[in-house]
Amino acid sequence: MPRFDLDLPALEAFRPAVREPADFDEFWARTIAQSRAVGGEIVVEPVETVLSTIDVFDVTFPGFAGEPVKAWLHTPRYSDDAAALPTVIEFNGYGGGRGLPTERLGWASAGYAHLFMDTRGQGSTWGAPGATPDPHGTGPSTNGYMTRGIESPEDYYYRRVFTDAVRLIDAARTLPRVDAARIAVTGGSQGGGITLAAAALSEDLVAVMPDVPFLCHFERAIGMTDREPYHEVVRYLSVHRGATQRVLDTLSYFDGVNFARRLSAPALFSVGLLDPVCPPSTVYAAYNHVERDDKQIRVYDFNEHEGGQAFQWEEQARFLAQILG
Repeated sequence: MPRFDLDLPALEAFRPAVREPADFDEFWARTIAQSRAVGGEIVVEPVETVLSTIDVFDVTFPGFAGEPVKAWLHTPRYSDDAAALPTVIEFNGYGGGRGLPTERLGWASAGYAHLFMDTRGQGSTWGAPGATPDPHGTGPSTNGYMTRGIESPEDYYYRRVFTDAVRLIDAARTLPRVDAARIAVTGGSQGGGITLAAAALSEDLVAVMPDVPFLCHFERAIGMTDREPYHEVVRYLSVHRGATQRVLDTLSYFDGVNFARRLSAPALFSVGLLDPVCPPSTVYAAYNHVERDDKQIRVYDFNEHEGGQAFQWEEQARFLAQILG
């Protein structure tokens, strides 16, 4: 993939005006409060696996509207069962499910409790499957998830997903192995976009680590790349002529740039400068709106959407260890 976006000095200075609804904070405060008011049961069940050093638990927690959402919890087996552990909550990429209980063992191997959220309605596109339905119908939409309910912020798919993420943070703080005062959030691609939203809508996190984040600066992204998933919105608008302003108004409630402005914890981003899926300028649009002196970004000059992969995980592990001392 040749370079197609701004050069690095221009990216570092790129801080565009992005539409933000006047009732953005009220919309999200009401959304989260409604789901918290519904409540719901948190169920944690041990899972038998072939692992000898990590314990795995099947977690069901109440998400949007109290609806059950699945997650895996991994903890080091030989840690003190009474000790509360620093915890990493992770969100998944587009189309993926929570997978098998024996996947994604890095954080628990490094001494953390690790919660990995299933993304409602997804989990049948790549990898191992998901286990959480999305019991909400929508109006007309393209294939995929990006345009489900897209003409109304109340009905939009990511309203439910972002609320699920906040409610997982709430649930984590009640678990005996989790130190409620030492929780970080992370995720790659779609998971990075969910990370920004969950962090902005939650309090008292110790770190925010979005990796090549998706769902940032929608207006630029849909006009710049022909790759999925952003192109789902383009296809929708090519058929629903005249819906552009309604769609962009809806997406403004879910734009990672608007969440980035509201981060209240140290942040570590990553970006691939050849990324055609999440163009680098959309990542920098969010990063450059973070109003914190302790933010950092790792730049992968010759990588596409894969970004740093294991190299970035090590960067995150060092970043978080430094914060936790």
